Amino acid sequence: MNTNKIILYIIFTVIPFFCYAETGNTIIKGKVIDQETKEPLPYVSIYFKDLKYGTATNPQGEFSIDRRKFLHANALAKVTCVGYKPEYVEIDNEKEIVIKLDADVQNLQECEVKKTRYHKKDNPAIDLIEKVIENKENNNKKSLDYYDNKKYEKVQFAINHITSEFQNKKVFKRFQFVFENIDSLKNNGDKILPVYLKETISKNYYQSSPHKEREIVDAHKVVSFAGFDNKGIEDNIKYLYQNINIYDNNITFLSNQFLSPIAGSAPIFYRYYILDTIQSGAEKYVRMYFGTRNKEDLLFQGYLYVMLDGTYAVRKIEMSVNKNINMNWIDDVKIVQEFQKTENNYWMLSTDQLSMNFGISKKGRGLYGQKIVRYSDYHFSPTNIDSIYNNQKKNVKDSARLRTDEFWETHRPEDLTESEAATYTAMDSVQNVPVFKRFMNYASVILFGYYDMGKFEIGPVNTFYMYNPVEGLRFRFGGRTTNLFSKKINLDTYLAYGFTDERLKYYLGGTYSFTNRNLQEFPVKSLKVSIQNETQLPGQQMQFLMEDNFLLSIKRGVNDKLFYNKTFNVEHLNEFENHFSYKVGYKYTKMAPGGNMYFNFTDYTLLKNDVNDLDVSEMYLNLRYAPHESFYQGKTFRIPYYNRYPIFELRYTAGLKMLGNDYNYQTLRLNIKKRFFFSVLGYSDVVWEAGKIFGKVPYPLLNIPQANQTYSYQIESYNMMNFLEFVSDQYSSLLIDHTFNGFFFNKIPVVKHWNLREMLSCKILYGSLSNENNPQLQNDLFQFPVESNGTAITYTFGQVPYIEGSIGVGNIFKVFRVDLVRRFTYLDNPNVSKYGIRMRFRLDF
Repeated sequence: MNTNKIILYIIFTVIPFFCYAETGNTIIKGKVIDQETKEPLPYVSIYFKDLKYGTATNPQGEFSIDRRKFLHANALAKVTCVGYKPEYVEIDNEKEIVIKLDADVQNLQECEVKKTRYHKKDNPAIDLIEKVIENKENNNKKSLDYYDNKKYEKVQFAINHITSEFQNKKVFKRFQFVFENIDSLKNNGDKILPVYLKETISKNYYQSSPHKEREIVDAHKVVSFAGFDNKGIEDNIKYLYQNINIYDNNITFLSNQFLSPIAGSAPIFYRYYILDTIQSGAEKYVRMYFGTRNKEDLLFQGYLYVMLDGTYAVRKIEMSVNKNINMNWIDDVKIVQEFQKTENNYWMLSTDQLSMNFGISKKGRGLYGQKIVRYSDYHFSPTNIDSIYNNQKKNVKDSARLRTDEFWETHRPEDLTESEAATYTAMDSVQNVPVFKRFMNYASVILFGYYDMGKFEIGPVNTFYMYNPVEGLRFRFGGRTTNLFSKKINLDTYLAYGFTDERLKYYLGGTYSFTNRNLQEFPVKSLKVSIQNETQLPGQQMQFLMEDNFLLSIKRGVNDKLFYNKTFNVEHLNEFENHFSYKVGYKYTKMAPGGNMYFNFTDYTLLKNDVNDLDVSEMYLNLRYAPHESFYQGKTFRIPYYNRYPIFELRYTAGLKMLGNDYNYQTLRLNIKKRFFFSVLGYSDVVWEAGKIFGKVPYPLLNIPQANQTYSYQIESYNMMNFLEFVSDQYSSLLIDHTFNGFFFNKIPVVKHWNLREMLSCKILYGSLSNENNPQLQNDLFQFPVESNGTAITYTFGQVPYIEGSIGVGNIFKVFRVDLVRRFTYLDNPNVSKYGIRMRFRLDF
């Protein structure tokens, strides 16, 4: 399951339920632009003195006003912006208004606003930003040896564009009590209905060497949705609102990295204008505008306030992303950070605000999301460091969720609005309405594949039906227990039946947690036992089939060979706070050939088995290290979020005759994954893997590459390779998948409006087979599979590696990726194609 599918869950459940209707016609829209350059002006103030009502333009220079404010009359607005002459404009009932402002050069005391063609040479703004870049290491909080602070965080989601027509829809007849909590946004007066609120009060500790960070949560309050993974929802929100450090060269925002406006290379991609110099008490600082040289690049735009006290520290920053960049589902992003001077003359972050609109379309109704964080009480001398750092990275006190209303009223740095305060009780009431419960259950089935029945949930529904030539029509039914059944024990089971092979398949597994937390909550310490009778495609892991779905039933080429496995497995998983983990286990499998697969020592064309099955008895140890990993934790699965750190995984397996195995052997496999970010040029996902088998084994136990014979593009599979086409006892592979995020398409007229994204991939696999495991040289090994006429279909690697590559177009209708895949080597093998078209469904920002 794709990470962003989980993140976008609330968009495709809450929004369709509350927000299927479009906004009414009560809104007047407008735009403020520069008279000379015609560029939009962000954060312009528009104030109606007689009405005592005001608004401001968004980062794209746009504003909206509810015409009901004017009582059918015109109104005079004062439009002001620093660096421009004020303008008085009469707002009438026109649907769209364009306001033009003239630059007021005389108002600037020490600096001149340059609105002509941009030049870096002799530009005082460039001189100033270079000073900021030169001193940013001294001003970055990461350079401090130690600090601690108090933190208050508030995260809110609300349905936007609420109108009276919307409230009176028939579907909301039983929900009218909710609309008593309507609020208004300060910047544009838009009516919103809060549906989610989370508050946290904590103490943060930071140490640079050795690097350690701790958060002690003292109070926690959140809207919970019955029957849903609320911890997972909180983790997704944390991913959406990742911490932004303006002093980092690259800033991770959603699934992309943006170049910071004060990065070392920023002057190459940004343009800067000094607007004015401000004297506030003893403080003197410069306000400057920064924008993109190319409006389609993944860059910020906004205002930077730089101190003139010799530190060149950032005092404040207001920034957004350009509406022309290639991003989905979000709009009107605004980031505001303020810094205060502390007792040691450090400029430390005091306020951090991030807001944005989420929606299926940018014009329709959606969700307004906002995170506000207040930092205070900074200290720079370590205290009780050992007792603090011996605990978990994030420690939630037992009393955190039990804080009284009086506690919150005393410790909040700012009061909640009336609608915010009512959100907790209002959403509890909504969940008790039967129609809402039914809707959320159906949404869970569509998005997650499970139907919740309380202590047990049925699914995944996308595996209820499948087809392959060996099993024929296959039906499966199963489910799993939930945390309502037990937080320490999870049971998982299914039954399946194929109408061609007429065989029953089944799975039964149980997992026990050794911690007092939920079974899936990190760090996990568990014991899992399972039995399974199931089919397996050559080269595919058992988990692949368990997570398969009916869409993958359509395959190309020959697909008539598989294994019937009867497996018993027991394993222990132990995770640590530093994201190192180990998994140790024992697995016994009785492997039998199925379809046109045979275990034959002499002549495969005889189409018979010399032995009916293999006994495979293995001990295994899996080591995994994922530094600084964060992830979405579902009820029974975990999806990591990409960061700049690699993930290492080492697996050792020993097959022993003394444990009942037919062969003695050992295998070793090392896998390293990493995402490389290239700022405006996108990112590359790179996977390197190598493996070796020590000992003599038949071909079912050799390394069989993970081929893909479906028409779905699979990132870590070989999409032009056939099942069981290659075998080896040692191999090395490199997979690179690069996304340009529209870097080229965004510069092509017409095409740039389609928000397409360029994809490029390359997959290289080199392997070899020793004489010890070659059935042509060893009479006690199974012969490689061949066609009925004797044509070979399973090969060893020669002197050249297997290579395939693809070029693709992503973000088609925001959800599809289509690749033209080319195979470059081993084209003489039977039943292979040089080219292929593959498609992938993917939700992404």
